[in-house]
Amino acid sequence: MQRIVQAVRSCQQLVTAAILEHSHGREATKLEKLFARFGWITPSVQEKGLENVTVAEVLMAKGGENTGSWLWCHSDDIVNDAVKNMAQNNIGSLVVLKPEQPHHVAGIITERDYLRKIILEGRSPMHTRVGEIMTDESKLVTVTSDTNILQAMQIMTERRIRHVPVIDGKLIGMISIKDVVRAVVEQQSGELKRLNDYIRGEYY
Repeated sequence: MQRIVQAVRSCQQLVTAAILEHSHGREATKLEKLFARFGWITPSVQEKGLENVTVAEVLMAKGGENTGSWLWCHSDDIVNDAVKNMAQNNIGSLVVLKPEQPHHVAGIITERDYLRKIILEGRSPMHTRVGEIMTDESKLVTVTSDTNILQAMQIMTERRIRHVPVIDGKLIGMISIKDVVRAVVEQQSGELKRLNDYIRGEYY
């Protein structure tokens, strides 16, 4: 995953450098203006593009800005109910809230917690509370809605986690490494398409 982050950061530079290498004079200036317009990287333009994509945009793309019962559970819930919630909503984790403080995050429970602490240890999901197997809030890694997408990817890679709650004073949503990678790929694909359109003469 670390290599993915590095590759994403260099992709724009490689593409623009290759095209500018074969452009001269007014044509090169024209290209630089185009790159500036769409946030691409050139030797004389400040790095933009992916550097300006935020977690908020990822949440909007997946329709996950609004929170609800599909996203969270309580620390005193039965593990079996929490896992059913994840399965029914096709998600890999739930934010855990404190029952006496509904807006206070207590931790997170993931598929990995279930596999390691229930299945491998032979415990009953029907007789175990979420609070007994969740990752505690003291170890919880979060991001905010204005966190850059590449920073989010870096955090998830370095901490070896696949799900991160988005908290702006309160729970806003949840992003996964899958969400982040998809957003990065879509962003890069869009930039390559615009470059192809330019080469074909669709920009003047």
